Amino acid sequence: MGQTCNDPMQSVSSIGDFTCECANGVKATGAAAVCETDECAATPSPCGADQTCTDPDTASNKLHDFECACNSDMSIKKVDGPATCDKDECSSNPCGMGQTCNDPMQSVSSIGDFTCECANGVKATGAAAVCETDECAATPSPCGADQTCTDPDTASNKLHDFECACNSDMSIKKVDGPATCDKDECKSDPCGMGQTCNDPVKSVKAIGDFTCECSNGVKATGAAATCETDECAATPSPCGADQTCTDANKASDKLHDFECACNNDMTMKKVDGPVTACVVDECTSNPCGMGQTCVDADTKASSTNDYTCECANGVMAIGKPAICEMGSIDECTATNPSPCGADQDCTDPNTTGASLMDFVCSCRTGKGSAVGAAATCEVNECDSNPCGAGQDCTDVMLTTTGDFECSCRLPKTGKATGMAATCEFDECASTPSPCGMGQKCVDPVKTDASLKDYTCECPNGVKATGAAIASCDTDECASSPCGVDQTCNDPNKASNMLHDFECTCNSDPNLKAVDGPATCDK
Repeated sequence: MGQTCNDPMQSVSSIGDFTCECANGVKATGAAAVCETDECAATPSPCGADQTCTDPDTASNKLHDFECACNSDMSIKKVDGPATCDKDECSSNPCGMGQTCNDPMQSVSSIGDFTCECANGVKATGAAAVCETDECAATPSPCGADQTCTDPDTASNKLHDFECACNSDMSIKKVDGPATCDKDECKSDPCGMGQTCNDPVKSVKAIGDFTCECSNGVKATGAAATCETDECAATPSPCGADQTCTDANKASDKLHDFECACNNDMTMKKVDGPVTACVVDECTSNPCGMGQTCVDADTKASSTNDYTCECANGVMAIGKPAICEMGSIDECTATNPSPCGADQDCTDPNTTGASLMDFVCSCRTGKGSAVGAAATCEVNECDSNPCGAGQDCTDVMLTTTGDFECSCRLPKTGKATGMAATCEFDECASTPSPCGMGQKCVDPVKTDASLKDYTCECPNGVKATGAAIASCDTDECASSPCGVDQTCNDPNKASNMLHDFECTCNSDPNLKAVDGPATCDK
């Protein structure tokens, strides 16, 4: 290709006289001419831009031998095609996030010449730089307020090693997070109502340093203070009007000990409440009877029988009715209702007008009698056996009703006031135990209606219900642990004596083993 061929004779007798002529005029006869062909002269260059093309042999029969060499590095070559000249190592991001990468040569012959540069100017060649990273420099501080942050190693590959220390106590520290510095002990209200709490050092290392202060200045450290509390200072007074209140012990742990005393009779007192009746006017019960004027000059509760009875004619008597006129007077019938009251019999032994206040009152139910006044009747409620069988009855006050007490007789337990008690009987509490030694006894319902319901339980879990002792024995031979041709013997079948069975060879009783088959054959 590319040559002109000419056969001047075109005869079989002139074979080999043809000529070949190259485009540049080079000729050859009887064969192709050797034309000069510079492959690098092609447009565009077969090597491309920034490369030098060299064709060492431009003979037309020497094709595809041209060589491309990189202009940036002439040692990088390739035959019959462009060389691979450039390689930007930064394209693979070898430096990582936050660093600047620069490959000055970008050549395959200069691998590893890239540089990594930190934001603070630290550089490294051929590898990522170790940048200084102070974790404490973050905003806001990772430790928070009132704590000091320290980063002992600020290398970028040493993260989460910063340390937080409490400013209030530098010995309290924590790594990779804020320390627990403050603990205000007053938040839990350890002082209680009416006291002021102060925690001077709110640190976990100063537990128990809080103070409690009463309104009167009394203080205590680490606990509630004992404040003075005058119960009588309350408004209104706990004793009420016309009574004097005295609080002998004002300590806050000594409450309900104040004393009330009647102003008109200081001997009349009561603790933790007002006196029920300081003023007692004996005339309110009409002790003088019909037609007489009653005057109680001294109404103190401690002053009794000092009232005066005065007749219309001026006759007077102290502490009893006056004898206004002579005649026959039956005091039991002279007034309505009877001076003895209901449920009492009245008898007047002397009905002369000169003999008054001599009537006798006798209780119809119970015991008791009195002269000149209604009797105080004593009735033992236990006489009617309100507690029933198996209980003891006690009437605490014979003059009041509904206060009798019923107590269950041992071994039963239980009490009640004003009614029969509900008795409990723990069958397991008897001595010796109904289950025997080594068994656990449980009585689920401890009433008379549920007797013999206790349960006996062996250590091995065997149980028996209904007032029966459990069968705890365990015969280990029952499972034939010795196998055939051997005899098993369990000398002690107690549940706490296991692994003591013995196996004996039937062929030779001298061959034995404990807790497993014997070796009989040899």
